[in-house]
Amino acid sequence: MFQFFPVPELTRTLLASLVGLLTLVGIMTRPFRWNEAVIAMAGAGLLLLLGLISPADAFYTLARDWNTFLFFLGMMAISALAEAAGLFDWLAAQAARFAGKSAARLFLNVFLLGTLISTILSNDATALILTPIVYVLVTKLRLPVLPYLFACTFIADTASFLLPVSNPINIIITSRFPLELWTFVRLLFLPSLVVIAINVGVFFLLYRKQLKGTFDIRRLPSAQQSVKHKAYFRYTCCVLVAVSLAYVIASAVQLPLSLIALSGALVLLVGAICWKQISLQQTAKRISWSIFGFIAGMFIVVRAIEDTGLTTTFGNWLIHLSGGTSFGAVMVGTIGAALGTNLINNVPMAVVMISALGGIQQAAPALKHGFVAATIFGCDLGPNLTTVGSLATVLWLLILRQRDVDVSGLDYFKVGVVVTPLMLLAGALTIWLLL
Repeated sequence: MFQFFPVPELTRTLLASLVGLLTLVGIMTRPFRWNEAVIAMAGAGLLLLLGLISPADAFYTLARDWNTFLFFLGMMAISALAEAAGLFDWLAAQAARFAGKSAARLFLNVFLLGTLISTILSNDATALILTPIVYVLVTKLRLPVLPYLFACTFIADTASFLLPVSNPINIIITSRFPLELWTFVRLLFLPSLVVIAINVGVFFLLYRKQLKGTFDIRRLPSAQQSVKHKAYFRYTCCVLVAVSLAYVIASAVQLPLSLIALSGALVLLVGAICWKQISLQQTAKRISWSIFGFIAGMFIVVRAIEDTGLTTTFGNWLIHLSGGTSFGAVMVGTIGAALGTNLINNVPMAVVMISALGGIQQAAPALKHGFVAATIFGCDLGPNLTTVGSLATVLWLLILRQRDVDVSGLDYFKVGVVVTPLMLLAGALTIWLLL
């Protein structure tokens, strides 16, 4: 034990809250350009040193969420190996070919391609992989880059609740509040289609002047040139189809989705090594390991705050505010989750929400499903309002800065505030009607 003297309950609550607040402020402001993972782990370490959480409780908290960590690992490995096969370059070339020289149709195809990647490989994969590919694509075609780049980051989150695997946030929430595959799809698939349609429609309206032109397809290499090794490319496509089907089956029987992700990554890696396309070391270099430190630190920080009873109080307040109705549950859950993601990022907000909603386990099914679906919806879609809402948006900004494209927080907010509230309202109403 790190605690050398008993700490009164009020003092414990104040200290844990203060450390949690400082950690969240640090993550938002990133003093001295510290990595978010370093700040989250520092907050967790300080809580351990102060005796506000025991090493045993911290270990149990992390071990309990093993499915989340392994799912992140599997999905990032699959994305890296599929990228090595040239799959995403091939898809981008096909999107340009099917656009028929129309800038507007290419814009629509970027949305469709982003939806496909988010649905199968998660929203982080869309931001990490699609953004640089689309940047190269539109610059070679001499088209205005910002409309297409905004399409990449917005569709990453907008399409991230079509399936349980479409966003790691979904895994975090459903690990604590399991939803059968049919229930998940019944409550969230149609709202996802609704908000995708709104996103596309509003963006076409916003960027109508920039999308009037045409492009010369000859400026691009052919789709065949994107494929580095035909046998490994075909192998990768077959494995991804199998993984997608396995996701659906595993979701239906409620098997841990991380096992599917890791198995798919292992099968792809074996093929890559056999065809000498990428080594284990090269694959490891393409994985963002710091994300595990960020998630682990936030899990521990939220657990310490949870032990003070504050999250339970917050949850009771949300339930009271909902009035005990399914409409109230959906609206309160959506607004609370969406606002929270833009204050503290959607990963810690998802952890806070599942902790706060511990009291709904015995509630009526409509109320319980309303809160859980709204939490997933708000945490997935809410980040489209600001640049700090999700890891996908943070990755998108870093990729743009590497290419000397500067999008300020205000520039992003001007776009987000036009479309995100409308999507949140329409999606929440659709969820309520489906309850």
